[in-house]
Amino acid sequence: MRILWIKIGGLWPVDRGGRRRSFETVRALAERHAVTVATTHVAEDEVAGLRGALPGSEVLSWPWQIPKHGSAGFALALGRSWASELPVDIWRCVVPELRREVAERLRRGACDVCVVDFLAAAPNVSLRSAGPLVLFSHNVEHQIWRRLAKVETRLARRALLEVEWRKMRRYEDRVVGAVARTIAVSEADRAMLASRVPGASVCAVPTGVDLSYFRSEGASEAPGSIVFVGAMDWYPNEDAVLHFAAEILPRVQRAVPDATLTVVGRNPSARLRALGPAVRVTGTVDDVRPHLGAASVVVVPLRVGGGTRLKIFEALAMQKAVVSTAIGAEGLPLRTGEHFVCADEPAAFADAVVALLRDPGRRTALGVAGRGLVETRFGWAAVARAFERELEEVHHARSSLRNGIRR
Repeated sequence: MRILWIKIGGLWPVDRGGRRRSFETVRALAERHAVTVATTHVAEDEVAGLRGALPGSEVLSWPWQIPKHGSAGFALALGRSWASELPVDIWRCVVPELRREVAERLRRGACDVCVVDFLAAAPNVSLRSAGPLVLFSHNVEHQIWRRLAKVETRLARRALLEVEWRKMRRYEDRVVGAVARTIAVSEADRAMLASRVPGASVCAVPTGVDLSYFRSEGASEAPGSIVFVGAMDWYPNEDAVLHFAAEILPRVQRAVPDATLTVVGRNPSARLRALGPAVRVTGTVDDVRPHLGAASVVVVPLRVGGGTRLKIFEALAMQKAVVSTAIGAEGLPLRTGEHFVCADEPAAFADAVVALLRDPGRRTALGVAGRGLVETRFGWAAVARAFERELEEVHHARSSLRNGIRR
């Protein structure tokens, strides 16, 4: 197949969950198909890095900085979005040069299937295109915005979020209804999207993990070490850490005084860096594995989110004990008490962390069970092959339809 893959915000470096999921899928597809990646970059070395990582593929990239909250570009996108049906988070991802290139390639039939990677890429593709479009839905996007509105305490901002999540839901429904197929990352997401758009073709392909990269190397755990891993410029991650530091960590420290939290992830805010001596904030690191290896407990205290969390699979692959909220583990086929511990309220979450800090045997049992689960079902090779089968089915259905019209 000739695959055109559209991704706003770049694929390199592979330093966050969404990029990891996309990159591993693209890399596997490129071993057997002709893949063209149409994306954006901030620095030129990102383009060189991606081309080096995908040597047999065509990489087209345009300089583009997605406007950040609080910037003049974001204010402009917000103003424009208010006069349109597009939510601001979609408006700010419109890249005119990329959109023109994609339109031209689809017009002349230069691809057999076009993958729209994340809903944010959708405004760069005409939904009336004659080419077969596949949406790769990493999250139910409107659900994230709805949850943001729910936890927001500032009235003006909550009012804005209430408008935005509804606009996002309408746009998401429109795209899911227009494409040939939507590939969700969990059965829960698939069911939600399918129920909202009757007649749409929606399937689920699970999240994967690099089993050879993320594995236990016998590193010694640091006593009392609690670790959170995630891109800290994504608001749900920042909210999770601030919530943990304020509501959960003090309860843990009353029972385990030497307990500390290490926050591993790029672009932490000043609020995160000011959390105090019991919270170590690393910022960007070249390799998260030493931090995971030293963890006694890995925490995922998310209150907002969607899709699935690669951070949990990576921790399980390294045989780590994980405590997560239900939202944090949402969409993953995990059983609480066997693969991880699920807790939502601050007191229950703190109790779960304390119990694991005090019980190395229990931590080991959870880690062994978690590693066994991801080894059996969630290596990237198997996940990418399932994704490939969905693309092939769309391509073959399209080819059959065109041949029938010719006859």
